[in-house]
Amino acid sequence: MLALEITGAAKTFTMHLQGGVRLPVVAGVDLSVAPGECVVLTGPSGAGKSSVLKMIWGSYRCDAGAIMVRHGDTMVGDTMVDVARATPRQILALRRDVVGYVSQFLRAVPRVPAIDVVAEAAGRQPRETARAAAADLLRRLAIPERLWPLPPATFSGGEQQRINIARGFLPDRPLLLLDEPTASLDAANRAVVVDLIRAKKARCTAVVAVAHDAEVRDAIADRLVDVTRFTGTRPQ
Repeated sequence: MLALEITGAAKTFTMHLQGGVRLPVVAGVDLSVAPGECVVLTGPSGAGKSSVLKMIWGSYRCDAGAIMVRHGDTMVGDTMVDVARATPRQILALRRDVVGYVSQFLRAVPRVPAIDVVAEAAGRQPRETARAAAADLLRRLAIPERLWPLPPATFSGGEQQRINIARGFLPDRPLLLLDEPTASLDAANRAVVVDLIRAKKARCTAVVAVAHDAEVRDAIADRLVDVTRFTGTRPQ
C-alpha cells in the first residue's frame, strides 16, 4: 500500500509578460512513497525539487500526469485522490487531514502569538490540548518561553524556521513534505529535527524531503531520487 504515487507528472511555467515563453520545470516524474518511508529528492539548485513538493501540495498544478495521495476515510475505506485533477475543496481537505508541509519560509498571520501559530495546525483538537503539544515542540526546538506570546515576524530567521518546523510536525498526518527544514539551524537543532523525522517514520508517516545537508540526508533517507532524471539537466 502506497501513501503517494506519482506517474508522468509534468510542470511548465508560461511567462505571459515575456511573450508567452514556456519554461519546462520537470517532466515524466515517477515517484512512489510507502508509509514509514522517507524519500529524499536530490539534485542541484534549480533542478525542480521544491517544484515537485509544491505539485504534491497542490499549489503548483500539473500540466500532465497523476499525483495520487491516499486519503483514509473510516466510513468508506481508503481512497486515492489525484491532486493533479482535484478540486480546490478536495485539496483543502487533503491539507487538513492528510498532507503536512514544512516550507522554506514561515508564512503566518501577523500579530498572532508564536504558540498559537503552532497550535492552530492541530486542527480539530481542543485548544488547550493543542497549545500543550505546541509548547512541547517549542521546548524541544529551543524556542525560549518568553518568545511564545510574541508574533514570529519579530524573530530571527533561525527561530522562524523552528516555528515553521513545529507547526508542520504538530499534526499527525499520513504524508509529510519537507523543503530544506534544517537549512537555517545549528547542529543541535538539526539533530532535534532528525529525531522528529525518525519519530514520524516510526508512526508510519510517509515523508518526501529536500535536504542539501549530507549528514541530515544520510540520517533520514530510505531512498534517494535524483530530480535531474525528470529535467534533462543531469551533469555530464
